[in-house]
Amino acid sequence: MGKGPAAEASRADYITPDGAKRLREELEWLWKVERPKVTQGVADAAAEGDRSENAEYIYGKKRLREIDRRIRFLTKRLDLLTVVTSPPSRTDRVYFGAWVRLEDEAGEERVYRIVGPDESDAAQGWISLDAPMGRALLGKREGDEVMVRRPAGDATFVILDVSYQPLTNAQ
Repeated sequence: MGKGPAAEASRADYITPDGAKRLREELEWLWKVERPKVTQGVADAAAEGDRSENAEYIYGKKRLREIDRRIRFLTKRLDLLTVVTSPPSRTDRVYFGAWVRLEDEAGEERVYRIVGPDESDAAQGWISLDAPMGRALLGKREGDEVMVRRPAGDATFVILDVSYQPLTNAQ
């Protein structure tokens, strides 16, 4: 059973149900598809003889170590994560899982979703609640002005909309 945003876990340990599903799917794919395929490739390369000069064998062993390292990471990480399955009691404010429509100083609108660090994706507009923008938005509501300290310089945004259902970019 998922926990709400008031859970005792650190903020970095929050993840959406979709994000948790993607991590579990990656773990299953690595374990059931990729690892067996690479293991077979290593066995085939080993059967060819001299392993010290066999590039396929050497690469396969390296890839197998990478896969095993990722499997261990995903297994441990999934045990630590708190899947947030319900919106907070106050949906008029920005908390974990919110979609936020902002207007920048130039009047351009952008939509971001506040997610955990394991699922942040700039191309989709999914930003970590631990990122400067995520931290600046947390607890704010529609109409609030937010100043974000960025490496490229400070920027000011106005929150146009807060929702716990997907928003689309205004075009």
